Amino acid sequence: MELDHTTLVAFSKSWGLFYLFAFFIGVIIYAFWPSNRKRFTRAKHSILERDDKPWK
Repeated sequence: MELDHTTLVAFSKSWGLFYLFAFFIGVIIYAFWPSNRKRFTRAKHSILERDDKPWK
């Protein structure tokens, strides 16, 4: 089995696509996991809580 440039490029494209797709699915699952809802709601509202105060 000889590894030339074309073989390595095809291998890296295939597994790179698989890796990015798996990472995307993991991020989506993390974002919509029910136990993370409280954390994301708190982050969403914390930006607006300190909006009327001057910066230090």
